Parts: sequence; C-alpha cells; structure tokens
Amino acid sequence: MDRSYSRSRRLAPVVAVAAAAALTLAGCSSSSGGKEAEESAQGASAGKADTPRMKVALVTHQAAGDTFWDIVRKGAEAAAAKDNVELIYSADPNAGTQANLVQNAIDQKVDGIAITLAKPDALKDVVAKAKKANIPVVGLNSGVSEWQKLGLMEFFGQDETVAGEALGKRLNEAGAKKAVCVIQEQGNIGLTQRCDGVKKTFEGTTETLNVNGTDMPSVKSTITAKLKQEGDLDYVVTLGAPFALTAAQSVEETGSKAKVATFDLNKQLTGAINEGSIEFAVDQQPYLQGYLAIDSLWLYKNNGNYMGGGEQPVLTGPAFVDKTNVETIDKYAAKGTR
Repeated sequence: MDRSYSRSRRLAPVVAVAAAAALTLAGCSSSSGGKEAEESAQGASAGKADTPRMKVALVTHQAAGDTFWDIVRKGAEAAAAKDNVELIYSADPNAGTQANLVQNAIDQKVDGIAITLAKPDALKDVVAKAKKANIPVVGLNSGVSEWQKLGLMEFFGQDETVAGEALGKRLNEAGAKKAVCVIQEQGNIGLTQRCDGVKKTFEGTTETLNVNGTDMPSVKSTITAKLKQEGDLDYVVTLGAPFALTAAQSVEETGSKAKVATFDLNKQLTGAINEGSIEFAVDQQPYLQGYLAIDSLWLYKNNGNYMGGGEQPVLTGPAFVDKTNVETIDKYAAKGTR
C-alpha cells in the first residue's frame, strides 16, 4: 500500500449507507470467482466494469456447513462479476491454516486480499507479508477491534460488542431474568464480544455455554441438557442461525418455556421467526460485507478510494429482524442474500 495511516483519531463509526444494486442471484456459490461468479450474478442491474481484470482472494474462517458464509460469498461474487474481478475463495476455521491460505494468495500475486480476523494474532505475520508485497488487505466480519492494529486498509462488518449490548437491552424489554449465551467456537474474538456485550446491558443473569459448532448433534444435546438443568431459563441466545434452529428443537423437545433469540439469518431462520419458534435475530448483513470488501479493493485499485477514510470501520449492522419486518426480509433470505 502507498499510504500511511494515522491511528491517533477515534471518530464516530461510519455507517454503510450505500447498498449494493438490486441483484437476482441463482444457484450455489462457486469455489472461485471468474466465469462461475459472473454467471451466479446474472441479472445484476448495474453495468460491468471495463477496467483491467483483477485477481482478489477472499479468505475466511468458515467452518463446514455454516450457511452464513454462503451469503458472504454471494455478495463477494456479485461485486466480482460487476468489477471484472477473478475471485478466489478459500476458508478454514483453524487460524493457522487460514494464515497459510493467505500466504497462498500472496504467492499467487493477487491484486488484493479480503480476510476475516476471528483470531487476529494468528494472522498478524502473514498480513505484514502481504503489505510488504504491496498487496492491499481489507477486513470483514470479524476483527472490528483489531483491523487497525494489524494495519488493514478498511473494515466492513458490525461492532460485535455494540450488537451484543443491543440484544441485551432487547432482553430487558422482554422482561427476561435469566439467559444463556451459546458460543459455538471457543477463541473466536467476535463471538466472545457478542456474549460480553449481552452481559454488559442485560439486567438479569447471563451464563456462557460453549458447544462444538462443527458437531450439531452434540450442540443439540448440550443445549438440551442445559434446558433440563436450568428450568427457569427465559432465553437461549445463539450466535448463528443454524444453532438457533437447533436450540428451538431442544426447547420444543424438552417442553421448556425458554425463548430463542439469535445473531444472523438464513432462509430457514426467517421462516422460524415468522412461525414464532425464534423471537428475533440480529442481522449484520453478510451479503453487504462480502460485496463491499471486494468492491472496495476495486475502488482502491481504480480510483484510490478508502471507505471510512482508512480511519473507521464501515458498519453493516446491527439491525433487528422480528415479526414486524420479517416478511420484507424473507423474500431476500429465500434468494440467499440476507
């Protein structure tokens, strides 16, 4: 990168107000961008860039079966198709392996890298290598409190602590007195910040429950056991849509009076909100995160732009989805873009 950032100022966070153009997407996410990504974004109302072809890597901490990342990828693929970008997607929940994937992108001499910082310490050295190679790096989704320390150019996501605090206040409004916050990946800084945020504002008692997010039957049995043990739980708070749906099954099977609230959406979860088995969700707009991360690298390459001025994150959430607005969101969730 050819710019030195000043980190001394702390201004109010920048809120993303420019959404992606309306898109009609079909099919599943491809393992890489290029032609397949362009095909998946057919129907985009925006024109396509005639700028020179770029190669951009998107490297996340996605675990197998986590549908959240399908939405991130669709947003990234839509931006790649519009911007004449070859998108290379790779992921691993193991931080060391994720760092190796970033190194692979550096070795391929990509024009830009977008990464998640669920475990930022493990990525510090490889990010420094990318910068040394003059490859711009932006962050998305995880790492809002760490991206500047690692020297990333921009960040797109929600402040997880703020999101947790908002959910805690929502529990107060519901009259809850006792809640459990379910963490599906120990050591993930963003998930920890969510639960810590809930604890900060929730006036009742909150307990953290760690589960193995890669083993859904184990998740279900752990939540079920907790519901049987704690008969006075008012809320089970999960940190991802698949875990919320599993928690709802546990609530039904145990006959518990606990309600389920969660972070993040998918098309099954919006249906569950509409039916009443899930009370509400905190939406961070993952499609927008993927879209803006790739689009920002194109803008930097072709117009020298810095979203947030290189000083502040571009926030994509939090926003609540409940019965009052779920019908509006549901049509987009059905397409896999919310």
